[in-house]
Amino acid sequence: MHCSSNISFTTAFSATPAVLLTSRHYHKIELLERRFAEDIDDMRFVPHLQLHEFEALLFSDIRCLQSEFPAAAKQVARLQDSTASFESPELIDDGPDTAPSKRIIAEIPAYQGLKVSAGPRVAASIGLTILRSRCTHFNGWLTRLEALDLNLDR
Repeated sequence: MHCSSNISFTTAFSATPAVLLTSRHYHKIELLERRFAEDIDDMRFVPHLQLHEFEALLFSDIRCLQSEFPAAAKQVARLQDSTASFESPELIDDGPDTAPSKRIIAEIPAYQGLKVSAGPRVAASIGLTILRSRCTHFNGWLTRLEALDLNLDR
């Protein structure tokens, strides 16, 4: 087996609300990531535990959901209003019935069958600049990846 030190590994997992619903959610998730990295013990491994599910990122600019569901202006407005009090989109999840995808599906039931295609398109329309500015933990992971010295030409 050929191993190259020029290859880096990363992973993303969604953590459960029970682990994170305290005022120290970021601290806890970063501690888990550090412990995960220590356990793997390979500098090429860059762990990322998503605070909640992928759809939390979409709340960075939930209005972009309308590009996939043009007839859902009122539903998108309700989604925006119902989550305006959260400090960050990464923190939207205060129970099994209020997870980000459950919120979207409750307002736009068609999302259920289209989430694997619509979700990434909505994230792309939001763009990395907005995702990174609104989701600090996600931004931190991308920053770590960008800082890797891959030098694949070696």
